[in-house]
Amino acid sequence: MAKPSTKVPAGKPAKAKPGRLLASEEKFAIFGNKPFMRFVKDFGASNEDLLEMVASMPDADLGGGVFKFRLARAGEGTSGGARTIVAMKAKTRAVMMFGFEKKDQANISARELRVFKKLAKTYLERSAEEVEKLVKLGELIAILPKKNGNST
Repeated sequence: MAKPSTKVPAGKPAKAKPGRLLASEEKFAIFGNKPFMRFVKDFGASNEDLLEMVASMPDADLGGGVFKFRLARAGEGTSGGARTIVAMKAKTRAVMMFGFEKKDQANISARELRVFKKLAKTYLERSAEEVEKLVKLGELIAILPKKNGNST
């Protein structure tokens, strides 16, 4: 008997069981690219906020390993906060690629989504060694695992 599919259709809200948090997996790694990390700094979110976001349910599965998450600003909740576009491969890694505030942009365009899917494929197909090279070059910033006991 075939196992029922658990894949969420593109653009639909993702559903999962509470307690099954990807970010808590032992070998799960989380990175942000430089433009995303600049956005996070300007938005005022901490690395702990990012870890909490990735451990939560995505707002939507956009297909191709691309997910949309909500990021709350302290004291404001998620509805008026920011949205983030994250490339994610279960139990392996997440790469935060883009962030935008709802007041500035309603959503990403179909063209932007195609670009993010290509970028996600590039990030998610790389070996751990290749990703580490990107970190050393400063193209990606490691958020988890923490380097030298500090989150970047």
